[in-house]
This record gives sequence, structure tokens and C-alpha cells, in this order.
Amino acid sequence: MISGEIERHSTSNVRFGSLRRGLETLACMPARGKEEMASPHYSGCTAGGVDSDQVRRCYLLVEANDSTRTLILNRPKQLNALSSTMIKELLRCFIAYQKDDGVKLLIMKGKGRAFCAGGDAAVGSQAVLDVGWKWGADFFGNQYFLNYIIATSIKPQVSLLTGIVMGGGAGISLHGRFRVVTDKTVFAMPETALGLFPDVGASYFLSRLPGFYGEYVALAGARLDGAEMLACGLATHFVRSNRLPLLEESLKKVDTSNTFVICGIIDQFAEHPSLKENSSLKRLEIINKCFSKRTIEEIISALEQVASNVADQWVTATIQSLKKASPTSLKITLRSIREGRTQTVGDCLRREYRMVCHVVRGDFSRDFFEGCRAILIEKDQNPKWMPPSLHQVHEEAVEQYFSKIDDPQWEELNLPPRHSHGRNIESKL
Repeated sequence: MISGEIERHSTSNVRFGSLRRGLETLACMPARGKEEMASPHYSGCTAGGVDSDQVRRCYLLVEANDSTRTLILNRPKQLNALSSTMIKELLRCFIAYQKDDGVKLLIMKGKGRAFCAGGDAAVGSQAVLDVGWKWGADFFGNQYFLNYIIATSIKPQVSLLTGIVMGGGAGISLHGRFRVVTDKTVFAMPETALGLFPDVGASYFLSRLPGFYGEYVALAGARLDGAEMLACGLATHFVRSNRLPLLEESLKKVDTSNTFVICGIIDQFAEHPSLKENSSLKRLEIINKCFSKRTIEEIISALEQVASNVADQWVTATIQSLKKASPTSLKITLRSIREGRTQTVGDCLRREYRMVCHVVRGDFSRDFFEGCRAILIEKDQNPKWMPPSLHQVHEEAVEQYFSKIDDPQWEELNLPPRHSHGRNIESKL
């Protein structure tokens, strides 16, 4: 969740509690948005009882090509950051298409130079301050519910990940069956620098990367290119950006949900790029040695020991990233990734929902609001974290983030039983 565009609106009339109680009710909810669709060739979700007129004012375009539906994130000026409206519209589409036998393949892409820069963190933090913590709980609850629907979808999804892919953008793509990256892809989960933690199921997909690479990516907010995403398993295919339109046109002709057939089509355009010389994946030995430590303090100490013996700018930059991040965020992130390694995607999302509710309530720390202020709103790049140091973030405080919320307005994230189709995170190393 990294975008800084503020779209001011109060809590939707359709609340998360009612949303999660009935998928059929959700599929028929009216859409809310701000812009007319860009082209008459695009419509809203028309399957499963969702009329195109209902989604005519939105930031999501849907292109129908026989049995393929292309979902296009349409906020290019905001790098396609996910608003509350967009999340609900995506939910309507995914649920409707699950029930429509005429839809066999979903393609997800972003308009402009980004796939999706994450959730709208600035609007989220401001809305919580204006309306109350329940707004944040509803926003994140809808988002995690969407991530779960994608992760358990019976219809294959091909995400075309060119440009920026961060935070919430990873949540709506990496849980899908096929993740296609390019020579222009830039991926990161930068939440610890914002006073948050890698969410949207990141504790599931990052914890399954080789060795302790997931801890490194999550804690340091490391940026990966397309070749690195393919090599570590976050992506399933690498296609040159100039060939992406040809791939997309081929996929639009698909009349099957058979993943072997779809994979074969993508394979025709795919290649296996080499890692750059300065790639973090060429430092896996150091990463495994340092990021396998039990605590954040021990991780930093191990990196400093390496820095004292080896002149490596990557090590120095990694240490600096960790020291600039929110101490509270670092500690809850480490535990989240470690717990996620043995949990299902549903278990990860339920736990992350507990964690994020504590974050937006500010029960122990208000670092999320301070991070959004300093990085996204006022942009002084100088957040004042509280507590300001790692040793002041006690184990009791960390434990609190993983506990139930003691408030009658709060309830657990209730995810309906659905078969998980086991999205593979397969390292190519």
C-alpha cells in the first residue's frame, strides 16, 4: 500500500460485514466511482447479474473477447493505486465470473506505465483519521477478501506485470495462476518504510521464496526486477515488453480454462533472462546467513559484521534500509513471515487482518499514520517513529498485534471455505 493520491470519501453504504456474509449479494451490489469509462468497447462486469450500467463510473475497465475477460486497472495518473471502489468492483467481477461458464480465462493488466502501485495508503490513513478505525478495517477486510477469492479461484488468471508492482498490486496478481513479468517490471513490498507491514497475503507468498530471501524482501523493502521475480518464483514467465501485446492478443483467443494450454501459449513468447551482476539473488549466501537470525537486532548485527569484512554497497544499503524503517513494523513483519511459512493462504490473510486492525487502531504505535504523513502526504521523508528504537518495541507489544481486537465492533475475517489451488512459488535458481 504505497500510493499518495487522496480520494476523500466516507465509509461506503455497503459495509464489509454484509459483504462477506453473502457472495451472491456482493455480486449484485451497485458500483460507486468517479470517472466515465474511457471507451465504448469496454464494459463493466456483465456476468452473474452485474449489469454494465452499474459500473459505468469506475476505475476498472472490462474488455470481453469471447470467453476471455480482460480486467484493466484504470487510474494511470495514480499508478493504478487501488481505491475502495476499485476493490469492490474487482470483487464483483471475480465472483460473477466464477459462476459464469462462458468465462474461461481472466487477464489482469494496468493502464499506463504501472500495473498497480498498491493500495491508496494516503486516502486510507486520512480516512481513518477522519472517520475512525472501522473505515480502515472495512477497507483492508475487502482487500484481503479479494486476495482470498483470487487465490482460490477456479478460473485461471494471467497477470501482465509490466511497470510498477507494489503492495496491494502484488495481492491482486501474485495469488493468481500465471504471473508474467517484463524487462520493465519493478516489484517491491515497501510497507516497513511506511509503518505498516507486507500484507495482502505477502506472509504466504514471500515466506515460500528460497531460503530466507522472503525475510530480506519483506524487511528491507527490496526492489526486484522481472528477471529476479522469475528466478525466485514470484513470476511464472518473463516476456519482453515489446512482445506483451502479441501475447495478450493470443490469450484473448483462448476458449479453455486448461492451464496446460494457457501455459503453452505463454511459453511461446517467454524467455529466461540472466540476472544482473548486482542482483540480490547473487548474495543468497549472505542473505541466508543474516536473515535467518531470530531477531531484527541480530539480523542487523550480522549484516554489520559482513560489512566490516566485505566492501559491498548492497550490504550497506540493506543496513540503511532496515535502520530507516519503523522499528515496530520490522518486528511484526519478521514474525508474520515466519508464521506464514507453515500456514495456508487463508490463515495468513486472517492473521494479517488482525494485525492491520491493530495498526489502524493505533493500539501500540501510530507509525502507519506518521509514515504516510512523512512519505506520501507532506513528503519530508523524515518520519518520527514511536517507539523510535528496536529495543523499545517489547515482545509483549509484538504479541498484541497477533491477538484478537477487544472491541464489540470488531469481528474476525470470515473467509468462506474454498479449495486452495496451490499457486506454485517455484524458484528457477
